[in-house]
This record gives sequence, structure tokens and C-alpha cells, in this order.
Amino acid sequence: MNRNNFLIHFAIALVLITIAGVLGQIDRWRSGLRPATSETRDLARNNSGEAKQFRADAEPEVLVRFKSGVSRSEIERLARRFNDRIEDRIEYVRGLKSIDDLDNADPETVAAQYRAMADLVDYAHPNYKIEADLPDFRPVAERRDEAPVNSPNDPYFNDQWALFNSGENGGKSRADIDAQKAWEQTKGSEEVVVAVLDTGVDYTHPDLVANMWTRPDNVPQYTDAQLGAFNDRFGFNAQSNLADPMDDNGHGTHCAGVIGAEGDNDLGITGVNWNVQIMPLKFLGRGGFGTTKDAIEAINYAIDRKQNGVNVRIISASWGSTQYSKALEDAIRAAGENGILFIAAAGNSSTNNDSRPHYPSNYDLPNVISVAALDRNDSLSSFSNYGAKTVHVAAPGRDIVSTWLKESFREASGTSMATPHVSGIAALMIAADPEITVETLRKRLLAATDKIDSLNGKVVSGGRINAAKALAK
Repeated sequence: MNRNNFLIHFAIALVLITIAGVLGQIDRWRSGLRPATSETRDLARNNSGEAKQFRADAEPEVLVRFKSGVSRSEIERLARRFNDRIEDRIEYVRGLKSIDDLDNADPETVAAQYRAMADLVDYAHPNYKIEADLPDFRPVAERRDEAPVNSPNDPYFNDQWALFNSGENGGKSRADIDAQKAWEQTKGSEEVVVAVLDTGVDYTHPDLVANMWTRPDNVPQYTDAQLGAFNDRFGFNAQSNLADPMDDNGHGTHCAGVIGAEGDNDLGITGVNWNVQIMPLKFLGRGGFGTTKDAIEAINYAIDRKQNGVNVRIISASWGSTQYSKALEDAIRAAGENGILFIAAAGNSSTNNDSRPHYPSNYDLPNVISVAALDRNDSLSSFSNYGAKTVHVAAPGRDIVSTWLKESFREASGTSMATPHVSGIAALMIAADPEITVETLRKRLLAATDKIDSLNGKVVSGGRINAAKALAK
């Protein structure tokens, strides 16, 4: 090799080394964006105590429930046979596993492999994607009009027609949930925990911060055998497997405000509960997307906290899809068996859920309530789904003012906004009767309605939820 060729090859080698070094530094920078600290998560450890390193962005492809009696070692052998790994075991649904296919095969193909093992497997299906039906959020201007007698001093209360409808802005007087009469009985209790299963919650919002759940010192931090340990001070983020459930979308924060924005604090709005604890369960990301497995994982977390002494009584779920998931149904059933009511949005497609099911609101479970949306005239909103057999009750859901990111407030419409009104009323009922069972709570909620002729044949109860009636003895 002559001198010139040597210099050329040397220069090329030097460039390649430099590029490799830069790429390595970029990887280190990326890793630094999501440090695995005690404030986020610890790595799961195997039996030898060694940390198991998995791809941070790996999403399991399928959900498989194995039959009772199938051993862990047998399941692991089957997964290895298919070149898969067990990404997570859902503790409160016996036999349910999320499977990560290491070959990146089509999820339905992977699910079919497991379904073919009919002697070992109850069911297997893909880890479906879920997209929240995000409404158009509109900023609102602060008002300080003269409020009704005995009203809270929150500046937006006059805009909260769902709580008190005087007939202004083209509305119908008393087409509301009768909140003021209900508040004569109770304004809520900090002993009641409502989990908001959504995009997270801005737990620093000044109108929410006093009513946000934080893990008590006597409750151990959340630990999952596969996913690791979490310093779940403010809740849980199943979307990224992190401890921090901060909202980066706004949808969950809006729903949380309807349930429990602090009342009579001379700020923003009034929640259905003036006092309550909101637990954020984040499974939808910034764009409103998530997966079935992440929803299940978040529900599993809520059950675990209940088992460890946290008084989680309600999960409020303002999202859905037309894709049926047996695994999600089983997780919601497990929540009910642990004393948790699951309140779900009926959907915003203007369709009949009796003939075109919408999930999770369509799961026929004794702890599920499906909610349609009304406008300020007590009319079913044009966007709202309905169903004489599958949608249980209606609640205000159009032009709803609530909390938003960065200390702000916005107005939005959807069954997403109707659902937390029902969740809030359920929380008031528990505050008034702490020993009430899920079965009794659901029965009394569905009976506590104002009948509306236009809802006949549209919702099971034929009416709009009424908080005062729900609290009547």
C-alpha cells in the first residue's frame, strides 16, 4: 500500500470512529431523558438478583390468558418455543400475561399461535390500540357575575350549567344534576379516592392540588414483579411505566376537575365534590393514544392500591373503542370484585351501542355504568352514542367548563365530560355512606334520575342523573 492510499484509509477510519462516538453519545443523551431512578422505576430483577434490561419502547403484541393449573414454567417454555418473552403478569386476573414477540411478527398471527393451544389457553388476542375521542377544547374568559344564593364563590360557577342551570344562554331552567341540593347533604370527603383512567392529571393545578391523592406513608410503594418498583407518590403512568402520571394532553385534567375541583376557594370552577381524592392513572399519551394492555396495567395498579389500604372506590373512564377485548373485560371485572365501580363514556359517534358496541362502556358487568351526554336543554347531544339496553344513564356533557393544563380552564363537549359528572355523584354517595357496596351504589345511581321523554328508548334509565336524588335516603 502506497503512502497516499494509507493516508486515505486512515482518514476514513478516523471519520468512522468519530461518527460511532457521536452516535454513542446521542444514545446516552436519549437514555438520560428517562432515567430509571427511584422517582420513576427500578428495573425488575430475576431470581439471581441481576437486573433484566428490556427495550424501554417495547410494547407487548398479545394478551394471553392461560387456563387454571398451567404452571409458570410451562408458560415460560411455551413462550421460549415461540421466541417470545413474558412482558408482564397481571396479578389480579389469574393466568393473564402480556407477551412480547421478539420476531416482530403480526400480532394476530402471534395470538393465533397461542389460541391453537386450546388445552392450555383460554383466549389470546392482540394488544389493541386505543385512541381517545378528544373534543375541541376552547379557552374561557373569567367571569364574576352575581352568583345564585348559597353558591360557591368560584368565578366560573355561573358557567357550570351542569351544576346549576338557571336557563341562561338558551338553556332550560333546572336541566342540571341538582348539585346545590345535594351539597346540603355532603360536599364530599377526602376519605374517598376516585381514579381517573385517562391521559394523566395535572396534579399541580391550583384548583386541583388540594384534592389530589398522594400515597400515604403507611402504604408501601407499588411493586410489579416484572415491571419493577415505582415511587408512586402521585399515581401511576402505565403508558411509559413510570411513577409520574402528569398530564401532557389536558383531557384527563378536564375530567378530574369535573369530579373534584376544590369548591368555594375563590378560584376557577367547582367540582361535583368540593372534597375528594383524585388518583391519576395515565395510560393515554400526549396524542390521546394508548393500548389495551396499558389500560389493564393501570386498573391492576388501582386494585393493588385498594388491596394495600387505599380507599379506591371508583374508576372514571372517558374513552373507548369499538374493539372488544376479553382481557380488558376481565380486568374491569376484577376491579368490581375488589369493590371498585367502573364508570365509562358511551362514545361520541352518534350511534346505537345496542347494535354497534362501544367498549369499555358495553361490557355487561355488574360494576359498569355507561354514560350518554346531554346539552343544557336536557336533549341528547347530537354527538352522543345511545342504547336502550347498553347505555345506562345520561348526564350533562356539552359546553362543560373545567380545569386545564398550566393553571388554566377550558370548555369542552363529549361523553367524556358527562362521565365524570356521574363519577362525582358516585363519590358523593360514598362520602355520605362509606360502607355502601358496589352493587347498591350502582343500583341507586341508576334509580336516581329525572325522567326525560326524549330519552325513552335511548338509555336504560330513561333519565338524567340527579345528585340530590342519589343522596336521598
